[in-house]
Amino acid sequence: MRTFKKALLWLTGGLLVAAAVLFGWVLLTWDRVYDDVANPQLVATTDPDVIAKGRYLVRGPAHCSNCHVADLQEVVRADAGEELPMRGGLEFPLGPIAVLYTANLTPDPDTGIGRHSDGEIFRLLRHNVKPDGRASIAPLMPFANMADDDLVAVVSYLRSNSPVRNEVPAPRWRLFGKTIAALVRPAAIRPVVGHSPPRLAPPQEPTVERGSYLSNSVANCMACHSPIDPATGELTGPAFSGNDRGERSMLDPAILVRAPNLTPDPTGVLMKFADEDTWIGRFRVGRVIAPSYMPWGPFSRMSENDLRAIYRYLKTLPPVANDVGQIVERIEE
Repeated sequence: MRTFKKALLWLTGGLLVAAAVLFGWVLLTWDRVYDDVANPQLVATTDPDVIAKGRYLVRGPAHCSNCHVADLQEVVRADAGEELPMRGGLEFPLGPIAVLYTANLTPDPDTGIGRHSDGEIFRLLRHNVKPDGRASIAPLMPFANMADDDLVAVVSYLRSNSPVRNEVPAPRWRLFGKTIAALVRPAAIRPVVGHSPPRLAPPQEPTVERGSYLSNSVANCMACHSPIDPATGELTGPAFSGNDRGERSMLDPAILVRAPNLTPDPTGVLMKFADEDTWIGRFRVGRVIAPSYMPWGPFSRMSENDLRAIYRYLKTLPPVANDVGQIVERIEE
């Protein structure tokens, strides 16, 4: 009996030591720096035509203007069309992973992008590496394959705005998120490298090529309307087939919002539109479901050609049978 107790004591002690070692290792290794990822050789411009193109992207299909504001009230105002300064600070709770805050995208020299070089900003957009060398969370800003000319337009537009001083809190990573980062190193929080983005974006014409580019590399349709593992950011099923896991609404945490299937299958929403004109008409209406994560405001202001291009691209996808259920559901706590 005494031998058993002694063995149990040694085992418990060993487990505690192992846990302490693992805990220390997580704290020392989770926050990697990736200074070996080079800055893209791109430079912002003051060309008014390029800036106008950037404004369209930022306040339209890329919908940066809906997230990089200070709070939920400003999200609502921006979605409705008010051109608010993109001073950042909006809180993004990611469950047990982390709490993030959107960056100040105004050219303020102390708290905004004015303190960073063009190369540092382009590296973040292209490679998911922040100016401090740490990785961001790629699915939240999936612009790695945005064309060079569009990236230049976006940064040129941001540089042209008035600076607004707004100190944004640093990300607050939870222990579970740090553990995932240290042990798993999921693709979602690693640099994006080895890809070959186009030099020029497809012309703004109603083509399948343009629709594919917008849906996958600009508007984030794929990341939202696909089944994705929240811990790793990896696809767990066919792209665009919907996300039935859902997300709690930022406006009302008691509401769960699911992203519907966008493939041309009867279980998806695409087949509810009789034709392209009906599709465009729905987008022009803007937001109907208040708690939806869909940036209806910016999307409602997209060009007709771009809306047609997305519709035509989605129609070419392989149909996937997946009814995600209620798009908006109130959860009983």
